[in-house]
Amino acid sequence: MMSKIEFDLKVTQLKAIHESLIQRKNEEIDSYFGFYTQYKYPILTAAHAPLEWKYDFNYESNPHLMQRIGINATLNSGAILLNGKYLLVVRVEGWDRKSFFAVAESSNGIDQWRFWEYPVVLPDTEPTETNVYDMRLTKHEDGWIYGIFCSERKDPNAPAGDLSSAIAKAGIVRTKDLITWERLPDLKSKSQQRNVVLHPEFVDGKYALYTRPQDGFIDAGSGGGLGWALVDDITKAEVKDELIIEERIYHTIKEVKNGQGPAPIKTSRGWLHLAHGVRGCAAGLRYVLYMFMTDLHEPWRVIARPGGHFMAPHGEERVGDVSNVLFTNGWIRNENDEVFIYYASSDTRMHVATSTVEKLVDYCLNTPEDGFRSSASVNTILQLIKKNK
Repeated sequence: MMSKIEFDLKVTQLKAIHESLIQRKNEEIDSYFGFYTQYKYPILTAAHAPLEWKYDFNYESNPHLMQRIGINATLNSGAILLNGKYLLVVRVEGWDRKSFFAVAESSNGIDQWRFWEYPVVLPDTEPTETNVYDMRLTKHEDGWIYGIFCSERKDPNAPAGDLSSAIAKAGIVRTKDLITWERLPDLKSKSQQRNVVLHPEFVDGKYALYTRPQDGFIDAGSGGGLGWALVDDITKAEVKDELIIEERIYHTIKEVKNGQGPAPIKTSRGWLHLAHGVRGCAAGLRYVLYMFMTDLHEPWRVIARPGGHFMAPHGEERVGDVSNVLFTNGWIRNENDEVFIYYASSDTRMHVATSTVEKLVDYCLNTPEDGFRSSASVNTILQLIKKNK
């Protein structure tokens, strides 16, 4: 057993290493696609979690300085610019497989992220709820900041011995400061909903939701893709009718599943959307990010669909708890029309990519659409070759 002096020295060393990680400046990656800039270091990892969440620093109760609570991953963060600070509501997963939310803050949106002292304490109003994750934040014109997240619980109709079948519902909370949260009733829907996003403005006097109806917890089944629904009252939200606005399509990046990422960004040319698409491959499910635009006045009507993925896992991003996955549910547009895209890789760590509204609109409106056949892809390339002569 170490002495008290050795214990105190080790604590000092742990805190110095942790602070060095938080203070590390990020660096742009020297690669060029033209529509975003990526950065060398992940912005949040399990190692960024406060040491006080993991260690008992009392010598009498922990003389070996053992880690008492484990943090496994930081991923899938909602994002908002509030009081001049870039804030992420991070999904933090423990060694026990349970996820919870915690707020991380940065002054520039790129590096030196620091978690707030305490995790988010959600009102515990759902006794069957086992796990919560992937909160989308929307600053709504009604004055509230809403968070919609996946609320998971065991399927009560699962056969005996089946300990993996689950049911997903969309949990809803609202806040003014990300500190005090009001829990509203879960979204009512005929389908399972684990990927729901609130539109930032009223539409025809109603709250508008981007949905993703599924027959089961994992499989979309007859679910057609990314949906649109209007809700009369957010305090007792119920999806009665859904319109599929972004379909799943065979042999594309979104043939298995697709879903809205963060709430869309309003521009003079229309609404910018960032989504994820899923396809099957020999290595399992591959998640990539893609974009589309909807009409400014009819945000359920798609006006631009750039073909293929906007961002895909590469290098170290391919490796993690669930490999070959990129996922996003948060981005921030600042007062300079810069856009900060927050995405997770392989369900393990958080990254940032930066762009501008102008670039993203250009990307959406001028990137060729998917022609859905090899011959169409070749013809698109031939047209570009001719244009460059």
